[in-house]
Amino acid sequence: MLAYLLRRAGYALPIMLGVSFLCFMLVHIAPGDPLVAILPADASVDLQRQMMSLYGFDRSLPEQFGHWLWRALQGDLGTSIATSRPVAQEVMKAVGNTFMLAMMATLIGFLSGSLFGFVAGYFRDSWADRLASFLSVVGVSVPHYWLGMVLVIVFSSQLMWLPATGAGPDGSGAWKWDPEHLRYMVLPAVTMSFIPMGIVARTVRALVADILSQEFVVGLRARGLSEFGVFRHVVKNCAPTALAVMGLQLGYLLGGSILIETVFSWPGTGFLLNQAIFQRDLPLLQGTILVLALFFVALNLLVDVLQTVFDPRIERA
Repeated sequence: MLAYLLRRAGYALPIMLGVSFLCFMLVHIAPGDPLVAILPADASVDLQRQMMSLYGFDRSLPEQFGHWLWRALQGDLGTSIATSRPVAQEVMKAVGNTFMLAMMATLIGFLSGSLFGFVAGYFRDSWADRLASFLSVVGVSVPHYWLGMVLVIVFSSQLMWLPATGAGPDGSGAWKWDPEHLRYMVLPAVTMSFIPMGIVARTVRALVADILSQEFVVGLRARGLSEFGVFRHVVKNCAPTALAVMGLQLGYLLGGSILIETVFSWPGTGFLLNQAIFQRDLPLLQGTILVLALFFVALNLLVDVLQTVFDPRIERA
């Protein structure tokens, strides 16, 4: 087990290095000057050179990358051009908000998707199977920014049951796990959960249908095992794949929630990325993308480790 963990961690290190290089280069090849956001239109040449030297833009790209990577390893992601605040402080605050929202959305999507998938797999070609399959297709097909706006119109504007925007009555910095703050999370979490719900439902449905058709299930029933016992064996065989799908979806939600967070004004990484893109804030854009990418790699590593716990055959392989 320890050798497997060390091998997987060794695979993750070059991936993280490559991700950091891509994060650095992608924002540099984009057109435009990042200093335009803070310099006045009549800025002198000396002031422009001074600001370029301050942010390190006067160095060559290899020097900039080496200096940026060395500071990032020490936890220093630079200073935001637009706000003049440390990027690490801005990003970690946003990551916390996005992580809460993504965890809630993943939990809702995984539970509902597993339920629909097991029902569809156990009752194939029935009305329950068709209904669950229809809901899973809708979940992965409906534009989620449009779904978010529809939910806001229905539950906020018309029924006035839930707040439309924000992360709490006192702002995101004063988050508490109480009913008042959780009301602000309901609409964005439900909107985000439709993607993992549809994917998990289709995956579990295919797994359950395949497992129930295998010979060992027929043998278990022939030996007189109860249906609940058969169900336990089906869950055990489905768990590794379902867990991998759930981990990937959580990673996607951490980095791909920019539209939903913008619709609901949720102060997370998606909302922060949107601001950084429009303000051409290179340090903030680089830091946010890097942290999200590293989170995704770390989640994949964690899922690989958990899979070996549920399925020892992976470690032996």
